[in-house]
Amino acid sequence: MSDPSAEMRPMAGAALAATSIALALGTFMQVLDTSIANVSIPTIAGDLGVSADQGTWVITSFAVANGISVPLTGWLMGRYGVVRTFVTSVVLFTIASFLCGMAWNLPSLILFRVLQGAVSGPMIPGSQALMISIFPAARRGSALAIWSMTTLVAPIAGPVLGGWISDNYQWPWIFFINVPVGLFCALYCWRAMKSRETPTRRVPVDKGGFALLVVWVGALQIMLDTGKDADWFNSPVIVVEAIVAAVSFVAWVIWELTETHPIVNLGLFRSRNFALGAAITCIGYGVFFGNNVLLPLWLQTQLGYIATWAGLVAAPSGVMAVLLTPFAARLMQRIDVRWAASAALVTFGLSFWLRSLYPPDASFGVLVVPLLVQGVAMSAFFTSLLTITLNGIDGARLPMAAGLSNFTRITAGSFATSIATTAWDRGAALNQNRMADLAPSDGRAWTSALGHLRHLGLDTAHAAGLLTGQFVSQSYLVSTLDFFRLSAWLMILMAPAVWLTAKARSAGGAVAAD
Repeated sequence: MSDPSAEMRPMAGAALAATSIALALGTFMQVLDTSIANVSIPTIAGDLGVSADQGTWVITSFAVANGISVPLTGWLMGRYGVVRTFVTSVVLFTIASFLCGMAWNLPSLILFRVLQGAVSGPMIPGSQALMISIFPAARRGSALAIWSMTTLVAPIAGPVLGGWISDNYQWPWIFFINVPVGLFCALYCWRAMKSRETPTRRVPVDKGGFALLVVWVGALQIMLDTGKDADWFNSPVIVVEAIVAAVSFVAWVIWELTETHPIVNLGLFRSRNFALGAAITCIGYGVFFGNNVLLPLWLQTQLGYIATWAGLVAAPSGVMAVLLTPFAARLMQRIDVRWAASAALVTFGLSFWLRSLYPPDASFGVLVVPLLVQGVAMSAFFTSLLTITLNGIDGARLPMAAGLSNFTRITAGSFATSIATTAWDRGAALNQNRMADLAPSDGRAWTSALGHLRHLGLDTAHAAGLLTGQFVSQSYLVSTLDFFRLSAWLMILMAPAVWLTAKARSAGGAVAAD
Protein backbone atom coordinates (compact mmCIF):
# COMPACT_ATOMS: atom_id res chain seq x y z
CA MET A 1 0.00 0.00 0.00
CA SER A 2 1.32 3.47 -0.90
CA ASP A 3 1.82 6.31 1.48
CA PRO A 4 -1.50 8.14 1.50
CA SER A 5 0.19 11.49 1.94
CA ALA A 6 2.05 11.10 -1.32
CA GLU A 7 -1.13 11.11 -3.31
CA MET A 8 -2.26 14.34 -1.67
CA ARG A 9 0.73 16.43 -2.83
CA PRO A 10 -0.25 18.41 -5.93
CA MET A 11 2.04 18.78 -8.91
CA ALA A 12 3.28 22.09 -10.25
CA GLY A 13 4.86 23.67 -13.32
CA ALA A 14 5.81 21.59 -16.35
CA ALA A 15 5.06 18.28 -14.58
CA LEU A 16 1.49 19.40 -13.89
CA ALA A 17 0.96 20.57 -17.48
CA ALA A 18 2.42 17.42 -19.07
CA THR A 19 0.53 15.04 -16.78
CA SER A 20 -2.72 16.94 -17.36
CA ILE A 21 -2.24 16.53 -21.13
CA ALA A 22 -1.54 12.81 -20.77
CA LEU A 23 -4.64 12.27 -18.60
CA ALA A 24 -6.77 14.36 -20.96
CA LEU A 25 -5.61 12.21 -23.88
CA GLY A 26 -6.84 9.12 -22.04
CA THR A 27 -10.32 10.65 -21.72
CA PHE A 28 -10.17 11.95 -25.28
CA MET A 29 -9.45 8.49 -26.74
CA GLN A 30 -12.30 6.81 -24.91
CA VAL A 31 -14.89 9.45 -25.77
CA LEU A 32 -13.59 9.69 -29.34
CA ASP A 33 -14.26 6.00 -29.90
CA THR A 34 -17.94 6.41 -29.03
CA SER A 35 -18.40 8.68 -32.06
CA ILE A 36 -15.55 8.15 -34.53
CA ALA A 37 -17.19 5.09 -36.10
CA ASN A 38 -20.59 6.76 -36.59
CA VAL A 39 -19.79 8.29 -39.98
CA SER A 40 -17.60 5.36 -41.04
CA ILE A 41 -20.30 2.67 -40.79
CA PRO A 42 -21.20 2.65 -44.53
CA THR A 43 -17.49 2.42 -45.43
CA ILE A 44 -16.79 -0.36 -42.92
CA ALA A 45 -19.94 -2.26 -43.91
CA GLY A 46 -19.12 -2.02 -47.61
CA ASP A 47 -15.53 -3.16 -47.11
CA LEU A 48 -16.58 -6.13 -44.97
CA GLY A 49 -19.43 -7.09 -47.32
CA VAL A 50 -22.35 -6.50 -44.93
CA SER A 51 -25.29 -4.09 -44.86
CA ALA A 52 -25.08 -0.69 -43.17
CA ASP A 53 -27.66 -1.92 -40.62
CA GLN A 54 -25.35 -4.77 -39.59
CA GLY A 55 -22.49 -2.29 -39.51
CA THR A 56 -24.14 -0.44 -36.62
CA TRP A 57 -23.21 -3.43 -34.43
CA VAL A 58 -19.74 -1.85 -34.42
CA ILE A 59 -21.24 1.03 -32.42
CA THR A 60 -23.61 -0.91 -30.17
CA SER A 61 -21.08 -3.64 -29.25
CA PHE A 62 -18.63 -1.04 -27.94
CA ALA A 63 -21.28 0.95 -26.08
CA VAL A 64 -22.94 -2.00 -24.34
CA ALA A 65 -19.60 -3.53 -23.29
CA ASN A 66 -18.47 -0.17 -21.96
CA GLY A 67 -21.72 0.27 -20.05
CA ILE A 68 -21.47 -3.18 -18.46
CA SER A 69 -17.88 -2.56 -17.36
CA VAL A 70 -18.63 0.77 -15.63
CA PRO A 71 -20.11 -0.80 -12.44
CA LEU A 72 -16.85 -2.74 -11.92
CA THR A 73 -14.74 0.41 -11.92
CA GLY A 74 -15.17 1.26 -8.24
CA TRP A 75 -14.19 -2.24 -7.14
CA LEU A 76 -11.14 -2.32 -9.45
CA MET A 77 -9.85 1.03 -8.19
CA GLY A 78 -10.36 0.05 -4.57
CA ARG A 79 -8.66 -3.33 -5.07
CA TYR A 80 -5.70 -2.31 -7.26
CA GLY A 81 -5.41 1.47 -6.91
CA VAL A 82 -6.56 4.28 -9.20
CA VAL A 83 -3.23 4.75 -11.01
CA ARG A 84 -2.67 1.06 -11.73
CA THR A 85 -6.29 0.54 -12.82
CA PHE A 86 -6.27 3.57 -15.12
CA VAL A 87 -2.93 2.75 -16.76
CA THR A 88 -3.86 -0.92 -17.23
CA SER A 89 -7.16 0.12 -18.78
CA VAL A 90 -5.36 2.43 -21.23
CA VAL A 91 -2.87 -0.30 -22.21
CA LEU A 92 -5.63 -2.86 -22.79
CA PHE A 93 -7.67 -0.29 -24.70
CA THR A 94 -4.68 0.41 -26.94
CA ILE A 95 -4.19 -3.31 -27.64
CA ALA A 96 -7.92 -3.73 -28.38
CA SER A 97 -7.79 -0.72 -30.73
CA PHE A 98 -4.96 -2.35 -32.67
CA LEU A 99 -6.95 -5.59 -32.90
CA CYS A 100 -10.01 -3.67 -34.19
CA GLY A 101 -7.87 -2.28 -37.00
CA MET A 102 -6.63 -5.79 -37.81
CA ALA A 103 -10.17 -7.27 -37.95
CA TRP A 104 -10.76 -9.37 -41.08
CA ASN A 105 -14.58 -9.59 -41.00
CA LEU A 106 -17.57 -8.23 -39.11
CA PRO A 107 -17.67 -10.90 -36.35
CA SER A 108 -13.98 -10.35 -35.54
CA LEU A 109 -14.46 -6.56 -35.50
CA ILE A 110 -17.46 -6.86 -33.18
CA LEU A 111 -15.49 -9.19 -30.88
CA PHE A 112 -12.60 -6.72 -30.65
CA ARG A 113 -14.99 -3.79 -30.17
CA VAL A 114 -16.59 -5.68 -27.27
CA LEU A 115 -13.11 -6.13 -25.80
CA GLN A 116 -12.31 -2.47 -26.40
CA GLY A 117 -15.49 -1.33 -24.65
CA ALA A 118 -15.10 -3.78 -21.76
CA VAL A 119 -11.58 -2.65 -20.83
CA SER A 120 -12.33 1.06 -21.22
CA GLY A 121 -14.71 1.34 -18.25
CA PRO A 122 -12.13 2.81 -15.81
CA MET A 123 -10.65 5.33 -18.26
CA ILE A 124 -13.06 8.24 -17.77
CA PRO A 125 -13.57 8.01 -13.96
CA GLY A 126 -9.86 7.24 -13.52
CA SER A 127 -8.69 10.22 -15.53
CA GLN A 128 -11.10 12.51 -13.68
CA ALA A 129 -10.00 11.30 -10.24
CA LEU A 130 -6.30 11.59 -11.10
CA MET A 131 -6.74 15.00 -12.73
CA ILE A 132 -8.31 16.32 -9.52
CA SER A 133 -5.57 14.76 -7.35
CA ILE A 134 -2.64 16.45 -9.15
CA PHE A 135 -4.05 19.98 -8.90
CA PRO A 136 -3.91 22.14 -5.76
CA ALA A 137 -7.25 22.27 -3.94
CA ALA A 138 -7.79 25.90 -4.94
CA ARG A 139 -7.40 25.03 -8.63
CA ARG A 140 -9.49 21.87 -8.81
CA GLY A 141 -12.18 23.80 -10.63
CA SER A 142 -9.61 24.34 -13.40
CA ALA A 143 -8.85 20.62 -13.40
CA LEU A 144 -12.52 19.77 -13.88
CA ALA A 145 -12.84 22.40 -16.60
CA ILE A 146 -9.90 20.90 -18.54
CA TRP A 147 -11.31 17.41 -18.14
CA SER A 148 -14.83 18.47 -19.11
CA MET A 149 -13.70 20.33 -22.23
CA THR A 150 -11.91 17.17 -23.35
CA THR A 151 -15.15 15.20 -23.17
CA LEU A 152 -16.84 17.83 -25.33
CA VAL A 153 -14.07 18.25 -27.91
CA ALA A 154 -13.83 14.51 -28.62
CA PRO A 155 -17.40 14.21 -30.00
CA ILE A 156 -16.59 17.09 -32.37
CA ALA A 157 -13.37 15.51 -33.58
CA GLY A 158 -14.82 11.99 -33.83
CA PRO A 159 -17.16 12.37 -36.82
CA VAL A 160 -14.81 14.72 -38.68
CA LEU A 161 -11.70 12.60 -38.07
CA GLY A 162 -13.55 9.34 -38.78
CA GLY A 163 -14.97 10.72 -42.01
CA TRP A 164 -11.65 12.13 -43.20
CA ILE A 165 -9.80 8.88 -42.50
CA SER A 166 -12.49 6.78 -44.20
CA ASP A 167 -12.40 8.96 -47.33
CA ASN A 168 -8.63 9.40 -47.62
CA TYR A 169 -7.15 6.27 -46.06
CA GLN A 170 -8.60 2.93 -44.96
CA TRP A 171 -11.12 2.55 -42.13
CA PRO A 172 -8.76 0.52 -39.86
CA TRP A 173 -6.85 3.75 -39.24
CA ILE A 174 -9.76 5.09 -37.18
CA PHE A 175 -8.60 2.49 -34.64
CA PHE A 176 -4.86 2.50 -35.34
CA ILE A 177 -4.59 6.20 -34.43
CA ASN A 178 -5.28 5.18 -30.81
CA VAL A 179 -2.06 3.16 -30.63
CA PRO A 180 0.60 5.93 -30.39
CA VAL A 181 -1.69 8.09 -28.26
CA GLY A 182 -2.48 5.22 -25.90
CA LEU A 183 1.16 4.20 -25.53
CA PHE A 184 2.20 7.76 -24.70
CA CYS A 185 -0.67 8.19 -22.24
CA ALA A 186 0.00 4.91 -20.43
CA LEU A 187 3.80 5.24 -20.25
CA TYR A 188 3.82 8.88 -19.19
CA CYS A 189 1.03 8.52 -16.60
CA TRP A 190 2.73 5.49 -15.04
CA ARG A 191 6.09 7.23 -14.93
CA ALA A 192 4.63 10.42 -13.46
CA MET A 193 2.16 8.92 -10.98
CA LYS A 194 3.23 5.43 -9.95
CA SER A 195 4.53 6.89 -6.66
CA ARG A 196 1.13 8.50 -6.08
CA GLU A 197 -0.87 5.27 -6.03
CA THR A 198 -3.98 5.33 -3.87
CA PRO A 199 -4.40 2.94 -0.92
CA THR A 200 -5.77 -0.48 -1.83
CA ARG A 201 -7.95 -2.84 0.13
CA ARG A 202 -9.40 -6.30 -0.33
CA VAL A 203 -13.12 -5.95 -0.94
CA PRO A 204 -15.56 -8.63 -2.13
CA VAL A 205 -16.83 -8.47 -5.69
CA ASP A 206 -20.39 -9.35 -6.61
CA LYS A 207 -19.58 -12.06 -9.17
CA GLY A 208 -23.14 -13.36 -9.36
CA GLY A 209 -24.62 -9.91 -9.93
CA PHE A 210 -22.04 -9.09 -12.58
CA ALA A 211 -22.64 -12.39 -14.41
CA LEU A 212 -26.41 -11.82 -14.48
CA LEU A 213 -25.84 -8.24 -15.64
CA VAL A 214 -23.75 -9.45 -18.58
CA VAL A 215 -26.37 -12.06 -19.51
CA TRP A 216 -29.46 -9.83 -19.51
CA VAL A 217 -27.83 -6.79 -21.14
CA GLY A 218 -26.06 -8.97 -23.72
CA ALA A 219 -29.17 -11.00 -24.57
CA LEU A 220 -31.30 -7.87 -24.93
CA GLN A 221 -28.70 -6.12 -27.11
CA ILE A 222 -28.30 -9.15 -29.39
CA MET A 223 -32.10 -9.39 -29.70
CA LEU A 224 -32.33 -5.70 -30.68
CA ASP A 225 -29.45 -5.96 -33.15
CA THR A 226 -30.62 -9.12 -34.92
CA GLY A 227 -34.41 -8.86 -34.55
CA LYS A 228 -35.06 -6.84 -37.70
CA ASP A 229 -33.16 -9.34 -39.85
CA ALA A 230 -34.87 -12.35 -38.21
CA ASP A 231 -38.46 -11.05 -38.45
CA TRP A 232 -38.57 -10.44 -34.70
CA PHE A 233 -40.79 -12.76 -32.67
CA ASN A 234 -41.58 -14.95 -35.64
CA SER A 235 -38.07 -16.29 -35.10
CA PRO A 236 -37.57 -18.89 -32.32
CA VAL A 237 -34.07 -17.52 -31.73
CA ILE A 238 -35.40 -14.03 -30.99
CA VAL A 239 -38.04 -15.49 -28.67
CA VAL A 240 -35.34 -17.39 -26.74
CA GLU A 241 -33.18 -14.26 -26.49
CA ALA A 242 -36.14 -12.26 -25.17
CA ILE A 243 -36.93 -14.92 -22.55
CA VAL A 244 -33.27 -15.11 -21.46
CA ALA A 245 -33.11 -11.32 -21.19
CA ALA A 246 -36.35 -11.09 -19.17
CA VAL A 247 -35.60 -13.98 -16.79
CA SER A 248 -31.99 -12.93 -16.15
CA PHE A 249 -33.09 -9.31 -15.60
CA VAL A 250 -35.61 -10.35 -12.94
CA ALA A 251 -33.00 -12.64 -11.34
CA TRP A 252 -30.45 -9.79 -11.41
CA VAL A 253 -32.85 -7.38 -9.68
CA ILE A 254 -33.63 -9.91 -6.94
CA TRP A 255 -29.94 -10.73 -6.53
CA GLU A 256 -28.83 -7.10 -6.27
CA LEU A 257 -31.57 -6.23 -3.77
CA THR A 258 -30.49 -9.09 -1.46
CA GLU A 259 -26.69 -8.97 -1.99
CA THR A 260 -24.58 -7.51 0.86
CA HIS A 261 -22.08 -5.91 -1.54
CA PRO A 262 -24.04 -5.41 -4.79
CA ILE A 263 -22.21 -4.41 -7.93
CA VAL A 264 -25.15 -2.07 -8.63
CA ASN A 265 -26.96 -0.52 -5.68
CA LEU A 266 -30.57 -0.59 -6.86
CA GLY A 267 -31.61 0.95 -3.55
CA LEU A 268 -30.56 4.27 -5.05
CA PHE A 269 -33.77 4.22 -7.08
CA ARG A 270 -35.70 4.81 -3.85
CA SER A 271 -34.57 8.42 -4.20
CA ARG A 272 -37.15 10.27 -6.29
CA ASN A 273 -34.52 12.56 -7.80
CA PHE A 274 -32.25 9.67 -8.74
CA ALA A 275 -35.03 7.56 -10.23
CA LEU A 276 -36.60 10.36 -12.27
CA GLY A 277 -33.27 11.98 -13.17
CA ALA A 278 -31.84 8.67 -14.40
CA ALA A 279 -35.01 7.88 -16.37
CA ILE A 280 -35.08 11.28 -18.10
CA THR A 281 -31.36 11.06 -18.81
CA CYS A 282 -31.73 7.58 -20.32
CA ILE A 283 -34.58 8.58 -22.62
CA GLY A 284 -33.02 11.92 -23.54
CA TYR A 285 -29.56 10.49 -24.18
CA GLY A 286 -31.04 7.54 -26.05
CA VAL A 287 -32.94 9.85 -28.41
CA PHE A 288 -29.86 12.07 -28.81
CA PHE A 289 -27.49 9.16 -29.48
CA GLY A 290 -29.90 7.38 -31.82
CA ASN A 291 -30.23 10.54 -33.90
CA ASN A 292 -26.45 11.02 -33.93
CA VAL A 293 -26.09 7.57 -35.49
CA LEU A 294 -29.02 7.90 -37.89
CA LEU A 295 -28.18 11.30 -39.39
CA PRO A 296 -24.77 10.41 -40.93
CA LEU A 297 -26.15 7.02 -41.99
CA TRP A 298 -28.97 8.73 -43.90
CA LEU A 299 -26.65 11.36 -45.39
CA GLN A 300 -24.28 8.74 -46.79
CA THR A 301 -26.66 5.99 -47.87
CA GLN A 302 -29.43 8.16 -49.33
CA LEU A 303 -28.11 11.67 -50.04
CA GLY A 304 -24.73 10.70 -51.47
CA TYR A 305 -22.57 12.46 -48.85
CA ILE A 306 -19.04 11.23 -48.37
CA ALA A 307 -18.01 10.40 -44.80
CA THR A 308 -15.98 13.61 -44.36
CA TRP A 309 -18.90 15.89 -45.18
CA ALA A 310 -21.29 13.80 -43.07
CA GLY A 311 -18.89 14.38 -40.17
CA LEU A 312 -18.72 18.11 -40.89
CA VAL A 313 -22.53 18.33 -40.73
CA ALA A 314 -22.42 16.93 -37.17
CA ALA A 315 -19.40 18.93 -35.97
CA PRO A 316 -21.10 22.34 -35.34
CA SER A 317 -23.20 20.94 -32.50
CA GLY A 318 -20.04 20.05 -30.59
CA VAL A 319 -18.43 23.41 -31.33
CA MET A 320 -21.49 25.23 -30.03
CA ALA A 321 -21.54 23.05 -26.90
CA VAL A 322 -17.88 23.78 -26.16
CA LEU A 323 -18.43 27.53 -26.53
CA LEU A 324 -21.55 27.68 -24.36
CA THR A 325 -20.78 25.11 -21.64
CA PRO A 326 -18.71 27.49 -19.42
CA PHE A 327 -21.54 30.05 -19.49
CA ALA A 328 -24.18 27.39 -18.82
CA ALA A 329 -22.15 26.03 -15.88
CA ARG A 330 -21.88 29.46 -14.28
CA LEU A 331 -25.59 30.13 -14.82
CA MET A 332 -26.56 26.84 -13.20
CA GLN A 333 -24.74 27.85 -10.01
CA ARG A 334 -27.20 30.73 -9.64
CA ILE A 335 -30.54 29.23 -10.68
CA ASP A 336 -32.70 26.18 -9.99
CA VAL A 337 -31.14 23.53 -12.25
CA ARG A 338 -34.58 22.28 -13.23
CA TRP A 339 -34.97 25.38 -15.40
CA ALA A 340 -31.75 24.52 -17.25
CA ALA A 341 -32.77 20.88 -17.70
CA SER A 342 -36.22 21.82 -19.00
CA ALA A 343 -34.74 24.39 -21.38
CA ALA A 344 -32.22 21.83 -22.66
CA LEU A 345 -34.95 19.27 -23.37
CA VAL A 346 -37.14 21.81 -25.16
CA THR A 347 -34.14 23.03 -27.18
CA PHE A 348 -33.32 19.45 -28.14
CA GLY A 349 -36.95 19.12 -29.24
CA LEU A 350 -36.63 22.28 -31.35
CA SER A 351 -33.48 20.90 -32.97
CA PHE A 352 -35.19 17.64 -33.94
CA TRP A 353 -38.31 19.48 -35.13
CA LEU A 354 -36.19 21.66 -37.41
CA ARG A 355 -34.63 18.48 -38.82
CA SER A 356 -38.09 17.11 -39.55
CA LEU A 357 -38.54 20.06 -41.95
CA TYR A 358 -35.56 19.14 -44.14
CA PRO A 359 -36.47 19.36 -47.86
CA PRO A 360 -35.37 16.54 -50.22
CA ASP A 361 -32.62 18.76 -51.65
CA ALA A 362 -31.40 20.23 -48.33
CA SER A 363 -28.12 22.11 -48.71
CA PHE A 364 -25.20 21.79 -46.30
CA GLY A 365 -26.19 25.04 -44.59
CA VAL A 366 -29.79 23.90 -44.11
CA LEU A 367 -28.59 20.60 -42.63
CA VAL A 368 -26.27 22.37 -40.17
CA VAL A 369 -28.72 24.87 -38.60
CA PRO A 370 -30.59 22.29 -36.43
CA LEU A 371 -27.22 20.91 -35.29
CA LEU A 372 -26.26 24.36 -34.00
CA VAL A 373 -29.48 24.40 -31.99
CA GLN A 374 -28.61 20.93 -30.68
CA GLY A 375 -25.26 22.29 -29.46
CA VAL A 376 -27.10 24.84 -27.33
CA ALA A 377 -29.06 22.00 -25.70
CA MET A 378 -25.92 19.91 -25.13
CA SER A 379 -24.25 22.72 -23.17
CA ALA A 380 -26.75 22.31 -20.32
CA PHE A 381 -28.31 18.86 -20.73
CA PHE A 382 -25.66 16.58 -19.21
CA THR A 383 -24.62 18.79 -16.29
CA SER A 384 -28.14 19.79 -15.28
CA LEU A 385 -29.57 16.27 -15.31
CA LEU A 386 -26.58 14.77 -13.51
CA THR A 387 -26.96 17.45 -10.83
CA ILE A 388 -30.65 16.58 -10.45
CA THR A 389 -29.94 12.83 -10.44
CA LEU A 390 -27.29 13.03 -7.70
CA ASN A 391 -29.10 15.63 -5.59
CA GLY A 392 -29.64 14.31 -2.07
CA ILE A 393 -27.24 11.35 -2.42
CA ASP A 394 -24.88 11.22 0.56
CA GLY A 395 -21.10 11.29 0.03
CA ALA A 396 -20.57 7.60 0.79
CA ARG A 397 -22.95 6.53 -1.96
CA LEU A 398 -22.03 9.24 -4.47
CA PRO A 399 -19.40 7.26 -6.45
CA MET A 400 -21.76 4.28 -6.85
CA ALA A 401 -24.63 6.61 -7.78
CA ALA A 402 -22.50 8.33 -10.44
CA GLY A 403 -21.42 4.92 -11.76
CA LEU A 404 -25.01 3.63 -11.92
CA SER A 405 -26.10 6.83 -13.66
CA ASN A 406 -23.36 6.38 -16.28
CA PHE A 407 -24.22 2.69 -16.72
CA THR A 408 -27.90 3.38 -17.39
CA ARG A 409 -27.09 6.26 -19.76
CA ILE A 410 -24.48 4.39 -21.82
CA THR A 411 -26.63 1.26 -22.04
CA ALA A 412 -29.65 3.33 -23.09
CA GLY A 413 -27.58 4.85 -25.90
CA SER A 414 -26.61 1.40 -27.13
CA PHE A 415 -30.19 0.11 -27.07
CA ALA A 416 -31.42 3.32 -28.75
CA THR A 417 -29.03 2.81 -31.68
CA SER A 418 -30.59 -0.55 -32.48
CA ILE A 419 -34.13 0.73 -31.99
CA ALA A 420 -33.49 3.81 -34.16
CA THR A 421 -32.07 1.90 -37.12
CA THR A 422 -34.86 -0.71 -36.89
CA ALA A 423 -37.57 1.97 -36.79
CA TRP A 424 -35.89 3.75 -39.71
CA ASP A 425 -35.83 0.64 -41.93
CA ARG A 426 -39.35 -0.46 -41.01
CA GLY A 427 -40.63 3.07 -41.60
CA ALA A 428 -39.02 3.13 -45.05
CA ALA A 429 -40.56 -0.24 -45.94
CA LEU A 430 -43.98 0.95 -44.79
CA ASN A 431 -43.62 4.14 -46.84
CA GLN A 432 -42.74 2.12 -49.93
CA ASN A 433 -45.92 0.08 -49.53
CA ARG A 434 -47.99 3.24 -49.11
CA MET A 435 -46.45 4.81 -52.22
CA ALA A 436 -47.17 1.65 -54.20
CA ASP A 437 -50.79 1.69 -53.01
CA LEU A 438 -51.20 5.31 -54.15
CA ALA A 439 -49.83 4.63 -57.63
CA PRO A 440 -52.33 3.75 -60.40
CA SER A 441 -52.86 0.01 -60.46
CA ASP A 442 -52.42 -0.23 -64.22
CA GLY A 443 -48.81 0.96 -63.99
CA ARG A 444 -49.32 3.94 -66.31
CA ALA A 445 -47.26 6.28 -64.11
CA TRP A 446 -44.29 3.89 -64.09
CA THR A 447 -44.53 3.33 -67.86
CA SER A 448 -44.74 7.08 -68.47
CA ALA A 449 -41.69 7.78 -66.30
CA LEU A 450 -39.70 5.03 -68.03
CA GLY A 451 -40.66 6.43 -71.40
CA HIS A 452 -39.55 9.92 -70.41
CA LEU A 453 -36.16 8.67 -69.21
CA ARG A 454 -35.64 6.61 -72.36
CA HIS A 455 -36.41 9.74 -74.36
CA LEU A 456 -33.56 11.43 -72.48
CA GLY A 457 -31.16 8.73 -73.65
CA LEU A 458 -31.25 6.08 -70.91
CA ASP A 459 -31.81 2.42 -71.71
CA THR A 460 -34.62 0.54 -69.98
CA ALA A 461 -32.40 -1.08 -67.31
CA HIS A 462 -30.77 2.21 -66.27
CA ALA A 463 -34.08 4.05 -66.33
CA ALA A 464 -35.71 1.41 -64.11
CA GLY A 465 -32.76 1.51 -61.73
CA LEU A 466 -32.96 5.30 -61.47
CA LEU A 467 -36.69 5.23 -60.78
CA THR A 468 -36.29 2.49 -58.15
CA GLY A 469 -33.50 4.46 -56.48
CA GLN A 470 -35.68 7.55 -56.30
CA PHE A 471 -38.54 5.49 -54.91
CA VAL A 472 -36.36 4.05 -52.15
CA SER A 473 -34.72 7.42 -51.43
CA GLN A 474 -38.08 9.13 -50.95
CA SER A 475 -39.23 6.32 -48.66
CA TYR A 476 -36.17 6.75 -46.45
CA LEU A 477 -36.55 10.54 -46.50
CA VAL A 478 -40.10 10.30 -45.13
CA SER A 479 -38.99 7.71 -42.55
CA THR A 480 -36.11 9.94 -41.45
CA LEU A 481 -38.31 13.01 -41.08
CA ASP A 482 -40.89 10.98 -39.13
CA PHE A 483 -38.14 9.79 -36.77
CA PHE A 484 -36.94 13.37 -36.23
CA ARG A 485 -40.51 14.47 -35.51
CA LEU A 486 -41.05 11.67 -32.98
CA SER A 487 -37.74 12.54 -31.32
CA ALA A 488 -38.85 16.17 -31.01
CA TRP A 489 -42.07 15.22 -29.23
CA LEU A 490 -40.31 12.81 -26.87
CA MET A 491 -37.88 15.52 -25.77
CA ILE A 492 -40.53 18.19 -25.33
CA LEU A 493 -42.90 15.92 -23.43
CA MET A 494 -40.15 15.03 -20.95
CA ALA A 495 -39.56 18.65 -19.95
CA PRO A 496 -42.49 18.81 -17.46
CA ALA A 497 -41.27 15.58 -15.79
CA VAL A 498 -38.18 17.44 -14.59
CA TRP A 499 -40.39 19.42 -12.22
CA LEU A 500 -41.42 16.25 -10.37
CA THR A 501 -37.90 16.22 -8.86
CA ALA A 502 -36.71 18.25 -5.89
CA LYS A 503 -35.02 21.63 -6.37
CA ALA A 504 -31.29 21.41 -7.07
CA ARG A 505 -28.45 23.81 -7.74
CA SER A 506 -25.20 23.00 -9.52
CA ALA A 507 -21.91 23.11 -7.62
CA GLY A 508 -20.11 23.74 -10.86
CA GLY A 509 -18.77 20.23 -11.35
CA ALA A 510 -18.04 18.76 -14.72
CA VAL A 511 -19.50 15.66 -16.22
CA ALA A 512 -18.71 13.42 -19.09
CA ALA A 513 -20.83 13.86 -22.12
CA ASP A 514 -19.48 10.96 -24.08
